[in-house]
Amino acid sequence: MTVLKIERLAHNRFVPEYKTEGAAGMDLCAAITEPVTLKPLERALIPTGLKIELEHGYEAQVRPRSGLSIKHGITLINCVGTIDEDYRGEVCIPVVNLSNETYTIQPDERIAQMIIARVEQAKVEVVTELTETLRGTGGFGSTGK
Repeated sequence: MTVLKIERLAHNRFVPEYKTEGAAGMDLCAAITEPVTLKPLERALIPTGLKIELEHGYEAQVRPRSGLSIKHGITLINCVGTIDEDYRGEVCIPVVNLSNETYTIQPDERIAQMIIARVEQAKVEVVTELTETLRGTGGFGSTGK
């Protein structure tokens, strides 16, 4: 089991935790003192009040919370954010309101989830051609509905 080291900043009240035994992600909360209101299509960078230290060979993936996405249209600008193992700044969440209604993020509200995943750096090899496959160059929608 990998260890995630967390430094709580002064404006943070919550340590991320898995809500169930089978949960893949742990919730991240908005470390804000005042509500942040997002109009339709408006974006904001929401602090979590956390700094993290990952073990070598791991990344943290920051993902939207499904409930906020489906109920209120609140998601992440970059869909899935990657926090590299050597980053030591505050974890902040880039949110966007994709709904037609204004939404207000409250202090301490759960706004994203973080998943710790193993990563591997690939050795890059430049070749003159790639191995052929049955699919070939078929792209978006090429394998059917």
